[in-house]
Amino acid sequence: MAQKLDRRKRYTRMALKNGLMELLKEKPISSITIKEICEQADINRSTFYSHYADQYDLLTNIEDEIIDELNQALLQYDYTQEKEALAMLNYLLKYVYSRHEHFRILFSEHGNKRFTHKVMFAAQTHIMNDFNGPEHKMSETAAKYMTIYSISGSITVIEYWLENGMKESPDEMARIITEISKPC
Repeated sequence: MAQKLDRRKRYTRMALKNGLMELLKEKPISSITIKEICEQADINRSTFYSHYADQYDLLTNIEDEIIDELNQALLQYDYTQEKEALAMLNYLLKYVYSRHEHFRILFSEHGNKRFTHKVMFAAQTHIMNDFNGPEHKMSETAAKYMTIYSISGSITVIEYWLENGMKESPDEMARIITEISKPC
């Protein structure tokens, strides 16, 4: 019986998340009502409120789920090794590609800028160690700014890639981002 309830809860949450993502294609989160989400998901309001406080809570849950998955992936790589850094970027781009519709929506003007900041913070936390190695003659402050600069540029390139139909493969995009991220 407990497994059946868990399956129903998972289904309900998935339906609500998908409903919100569909609505975000058309308008910003601030213009979306609980009623619209429930209609889109074919779920009643009381069921919605048994899972989420409001539409922002639901959006935060979607964002946090993606960030958790990214963090788990980022923990597996050593950024001081160039091959691993490329493999990590390749994995991340394949992940973005597999969930491209969600990323396209969350990075769009209808999403929440907070998501971009969450992605930047997650990446910065993992990459900072690369700039703190002995081969870099860079202060910690400069390393932070260099990391933010590199990550924000990469995110902008990924947003452009998503918006323009992902004509390049994730492997090709990983090579492009690696190439343009190298210091001159």
